[in-house]
Amino acid sequence: MKGKFQADTYIKFLIYAVVIILINLAGKTLFFRADLTENKIYSLSEASKTAVEKLSEPLTINVFFTENLPAPHNSTKRYLMDLLEEYAISANKYFNYRFYDVSPQEEGTTDKAMENRKLAENYGINPVEIRMIEKDEMKFKKAYMGMVMIQGDIIEQIPAITSTDGLEYKLTTTIQKLNNKISTLASLPEKVTIKLIMSSSVKNVAPVIGIDELPQLPSSVKETVEKLNDSNYGQLTYEYIDPATDKIDSLIEEYDIRVLQWPDLPEKNITAGRGAIGLSVEYGNERTYVQLLNIMRIPIIGTRYELIDMDNLEEIINENIETLIGINEDIGYLADHGTLKLAAPAMMMQQPQSNDQLRNFQALMNENYTLKPVNLKDERMPESLNCLIIAQPTEAFTDYELYQIDQALMRGTNLAIFTDAFKETPPPPQQQFQFNMGPTYKPLDTGLEKLMAHYGVRVKPSYVMDKNSFKQTMPAQAGGGERNIYFAPMIENKNINKDLGFMENIKGLITLNVSPVSVDNEILKKNDISAYQLIASSEQAWEMTGRINLNPMFIQPPKENDKFKSYPLAYLLEGKFASYFNGKDIPQKEMEALDDTEAGPETSAQKEDPEMAKIKSKESFIPAGKPGKISIIGSSAMLKDNLLDAEGRTPNAAFILNLIDSLNGRDDIAAMRSKIQQFNPLDETEIMTTDIIKYFNVLGLPVIIIILGLFTWWRRGVRRRNIQLLFQK
Repeated sequence: MKGKFQADTYIKFLIYAVVIILINLAGKTLFFRADLTENKIYSLSEASKTAVEKLSEPLTINVFFTENLPAPHNSTKRYLMDLLEEYAISANKYFNYRFYDVSPQEEGTTDKAMENRKLAENYGINPVEIRMIEKDEMKFKKAYMGMVMIQGDIIEQIPAITSTDGLEYKLTTTIQKLNNKISTLASLPEKVTIKLIMSSSVKNVAPVIGIDELPQLPSSVKETVEKLNDSNYGQLTYEYIDPATDKIDSLIEEYDIRVLQWPDLPEKNITAGRGAIGLSVEYGNERTYVQLLNIMRIPIIGTRYELIDMDNLEEIINENIETLIGINEDIGYLADHGTLKLAAPAMMMQQPQSNDQLRNFQALMNENYTLKPVNLKDERMPESLNCLIIAQPTEAFTDYELYQIDQALMRGTNLAIFTDAFKETPPPPQQQFQFNMGPTYKPLDTGLEKLMAHYGVRVKPSYVMDKNSFKQTMPAQAGGGERNIYFAPMIENKNINKDLGFMENIKGLITLNVSPVSVDNEILKKNDISAYQLIASSEQAWEMTGRINLNPMFIQPPKENDKFKSYPLAYLLEGKFASYFNGKDIPQKEMEALDDTEAGPETSAQKEDPEMAKIKSKESFIPAGKPGKISIIGSSAMLKDNLLDAEGRTPNAAFILNLIDSLNGRDDIAAMRSKIQQFNPLDETEIMTTDIIKYFNVLGLPVIIIILGLFTWWRRGVRRRNIQLLFQK
């Protein structure tokens, strides 16, 4: 009997072992994973799958990651390995990746590891310093945590992967960029010219201005261009111009170059002269400029000259090339009419700090788009734009300029409008300091308002104040504590529209100097336009109208409860809009009149020719357009550096970038970016609910335990009595 029992046990054990082995073998071929996270952060987005499915040339990803790193960097490597494996599963045959052993020397480096470290440094991947705790002691360690992506002759680096935040987004957009760059470079009809303009006379004064390496600049630039040429399919040419002194003035008109002028310096054996220095990147009729020599005037110290960092020159030239040949998709940006100014790519890092800067917005946009300045005063609206951004216009539009915007919308160019209700004018410096006067606020009337009103939306001439606002920490000398900045409303999760895909994971925002936005339901219904409220203030908000004063010391909430309500702050309109100029005379561009002294003989002849006046022109007019979108936010501050972070990780940055992506038809990219949002504020609960939960935790749980104990005691007593009755029988 005993032997039979043991045999049955062994047979069951063998059956179980065989089943487990078969399940594991099946699991290797029938791969299945379930991502139970709310935002599906461990699953590839559709945009990522599409990017690797459509690879047309081999893409190799080389990862250089030091082994045995402390937390949290070890989990970063694990996440990266899983992510690349997910890409490989979805990709076609052209995708492959490899992890390289770059173990540090103190851990017993092999010759292969040393070669791998040299390879990483050749790719521009250098070790970064991380902190670690070992034996209760804080230590610092050098570690490699980067990767390179190679497709053809083009290389893109991610030099430091210190966090998993946004890693999929960064990888996918880089893959898309590589694909776009290869296809664009392969089809260029002509080459890109890198032109160094530098007078040989400038080399003579190099020691005087403290730049001894200036004479080697031509060879350094040439070497950089040759290196870039290898990774740009040989589509670059280099040209060095040493202009004569008498040609410098003509070069100034043609190029944005730096000109130096100096007197006789007998103690240095230098005669008086002039010299030019600058770099131009040219393709076709387009060109961008790179200032090679920076000049800083420092009080007391005097003028200081500084040559551009040659280590960054390759990256700067590459960015200008990508902008010129249009690797990233163009997005129009209205550059006149007093809008917020963009900086030239090479000058972005040289600007002084200012509250009106768009450096962060511009840098974030340049990752996937090319911002194309549009000057309506001088040129027609480009017809190829998918989206036009209008940020804080302060100057009046002519009817012809409004007509250009109107017809662009009719052609399908979506509009992203960040407008203010008031124009802020700072007081003269003398009055500001003597009388402590603040700025004045004048309602704006640029003409764009009537265009938007025709489409069914308008920005009200007031500011929204909100009790649920940003709180400023006061210094000790001012009494300490916190002070509400009522003109900086905090947008709660419940006041964010989650019905739109690109808004789904945005759970909190901060605004500044924002005005309420309203829609005309009759116009929207008449034209079958859908309106989506994007964000709104809390129920504790009120309007500031009339005389505007944004000094926090003088802002007090109203005492009447009926003054408080929630205000819409941004809308998205979608549908087929009707032209504002339908049934009106088509405006014509007006030119400034020239007098006879300014007009040349040909112009004068045309003016006096009566037959010329008979010739009329007429352009096509679209009375009702293709399906389009208009987004309008009552604050331009949403684009400024004090509300947007440089890395694009905050909810504000995700909201703005997702909105632009959606207007540009890239909802899949917007959805992928939303996955990384880690801002998850707790839902607010009422005081009564809070008290109930508190007392339940304090009193309820002990009472439940006592009841369960009494119930258990009673059950045991019943069981004991039943057993006694059973044996009494």
